[in-house]
Amino acid sequence: MILIPAVDLREGACVQLEGGSYERERVRLDDPLEAVRHWSQLGFHRLHLVDLDAATGRGSNAATVAEVLTLARTLGVHVQVGGGVRDMETIERLIAAGASLVVVGTRGLEDPEWLEAMCARYPERLILAADVSGDRIATRGWSHRLAQDAAEVAAAVDRLPLAALLVTAVHREGRLAGPDLGLMDAVVGATRLPVIASGGIATLDHLRSLAVRRIGAAVVGMALYIGTLDACAAREEFAT
Repeated sequence: MILIPAVDLREGACVQLEGGSYERERVRLDDPLEAVRHWSQLGFHRLHLVDLDAATGRGSNAATVAEVLTLARTLGVHVQVGGGVRDMETIERLIAAGASLVVVGTRGLEDPEWLEAMCARYPERLILAADVSGDRIATRGWSHRLAQDAAEVAAAVDRLPLAALLVTAVHREGRLAGPDLGLMDAVVGATRLPVIASGGIATLDHLRSLAVRRIGAAVVGMALYIGTLDACAAREEFAT
């Protein structure tokens, strides 16, 4: 399993939210490029970049995303980029700008035919993001819930040439209380796709509990930014 630091963009800054709530912002770094340099200097070779404003329909950090991708390319860092990716043009633009992988969420979950078409056009370049709130998938910036649960979604997309399935326990996100292991067990049991876990991870033991469940990667934000998780120790144990 590998560890991937999160770089979440809001209004041009790098932030960390608790429970996906804009009202509970706990970390704000005015220069996201400094965050990218920091994680690179610590030996991380992959980052998870999300435009929160685009994801929630509040705006766009497209210029900052482009700057991050340019810097990452010079540093030799691979970046998976998501947030408001709902058309082919955005996928094209992000890949052209240097994104290693593109994360699709709402459109991919609500429009299976579009997802299938995009996977055929960009095989192994897309990650499907399933944000889980409680026991249901949340879309449109966590404002809408789908009838399916994460395991049902995982089974439905199992045959597609996706790079991975990213499962975020939004109800655990930023709260440092540990990952939702039951959720991850259900998803891993429903698909052959690599699974990336996110939400609630705060300690090395939390990471180890995911690794033994055949989780391919873990995206960690809050715990790395506030120091609950020792970045160097985690990087040494979980190759990046």
